[in-house]
Amino acid sequence: QLPDGSLQLTLYQYKTCPFCSKVRAFLDYHGLPYEIVEVNPIMRKEIKFSSYRKVPILLANAGSPLQLNDSSVIISAIKTYLISKRKSLEEIVSFYPPMKTLSEKGKETLEYGNKYWLMLDEKETKRIYPVKEVRVEEMKWRKWADDWLVHLISPNVYRTPREALASFDYIVREGKFGTMEGFFAKYMGALAMFFISKRLKKKHNLQDNVREDLYEAVNEWVKAVGKHRLFMGGSQPNLADLAVYGVLRVMEGLEAFDDMMVNTKIQPWYQRMEEVIQKLNL
Repeated sequence: QLPDGSLQLTLYQYKTCPFCSKVRAFLDYHGLPYEIVEVNPIMRKEIKFSSYRKVPILLANAGSPLQLNDSSVIISAIKTYLISKRKSLEEIVSFYPPMKTLSEKGKETLEYGNKYWLMLDEKETKRIYPVKEVRVEEMKWRKWADDWLVHLISPNVYRTPREALASFDYIVREGKFGTMEGFFAKYMGALAMFFISKRLKKKHNLQDNVREDLYEAVNEWVKAVGKHRLFMGGSQPNLADLAVYGVLRVMEGLEAFDDMMVNTKIQPWYQRMEEVIQKLNL
């Protein structure tokens, strides 16, 4: 429990971005108040202060202002801060150094070291992870959410021209667009994403019917949680539960989400996640 106002947070986001949704799920579950700045995805002037040009960005003030980039770094650093009172947030963030790497095509990308680790001492680690396997499992599935699950979203929500249009209608409604900008974004964006989703399907070796990959992935998750616990974290969600929920939540209201609910075993776990997060935010 933090003293009131001891951690001031501002989240720069696109509402429909799965990585931003992950961060919101984490902050909401932990009852941390935060302000939201919705970023215009075309001009991005809201984040012109930052050399890092992606979202989410979290500005955190715990005595001095600090910028945190990358959804998994944000989650690991803030979780460490909540558990480990000894360290300043600035010190914690320094444990997740940005590293420039080259992609297969020779493009320079930014990656962050240690991003699935909580930086805890031995005593804190034992309290949070009574057995080593619990930590290993959480990290494995957080990484799975970033490396696999998130890549199934676009090919599924832009699967057909009709679904692409419905998805962009939602994006424009929820996002920060001017009237004309929104009109062009909806129709041009839907068309562009329909073709981009085909490229992504090929890039990630997805099946002809991309729904099958989505169904297999969420059933794999449900199987990993198992029948004998409410969440992967046991009686309460852990960081893997929050990551998977955050990613899947961006499909709500779309055909892909409804199909997933009908054709997989995810619904009981998903409803429990909704209930526990809503209860904490009443």
